[in-house]
Amino acid sequence: MFKLLSVTARTLCKEDFLARVDAICAAGIDGIILREKDLSEVSYRSLAFDVLQICRDRETPCALHTYPAAAQQLHAKALHLPLRAFLSLGEAEKRAFPTIGVSCHSLDDVIAAQDGGCSYVTLGHIFATDCKRGLPGRGLDFLTDVCRHASVPVYAIGGIDKDNIARVRDAGASGVCIMSGLMVCPNPAAYLEELHHAL
Repeated sequence: MFKLLSVTARTLCKEDFLARVDAICAAGIDGIILREKDLSEVSYRSLAFDVLQICRDRETPCALHTYPAAAQQLHAKALHLPLRAFLSLGEAEKRAFPTIGVSCHSLDDVIAAQDGGCSYVTLGHIFATDCKRGLPGRGLDFLTDVCRHASVPVYAIGGIDKDNIARVRDAGASGVCIMSGLMVCPNPAAYLEELHHAL
């Protein structure tokens, strides 16, 4: 099944962030990655506690990010990390999480992540995006090549919308990550419906 994941960016929200997370979960998103990398570990853990509660109430999978110790303290089932942080984890830390995702930006990254035992990777950025202003997207040929060689699910990220999501699926991705679109759209349910319709 082609999955749609929400990667959070609370500073983009024009409303209460927790209300936005709840609305995204209620709209039927396949998973949330709570990415808020600018927060201290203490602040992140506090926010993650509330977000995990929302996701559990809505039965939405949620991966915590950046802070493995905080994720363990909150009994999170999933963790998502940059490649370097993932490779620095000990085997006991990895075993604490049934699901571990890794952010990758090349085929070599993906190979290193899957050799390290990750569950899935995110790969970007595929198209130009405001989040990576001034940097060209790596493109669909890049995505196709990585997906052909990957042995774990690959979720594409970066500039993906209703106009290009079908091409991302056809390139071999297992799903996509949406960040700014779901943070700023007027209606998450309508936004996801548009994406599903485009697929």
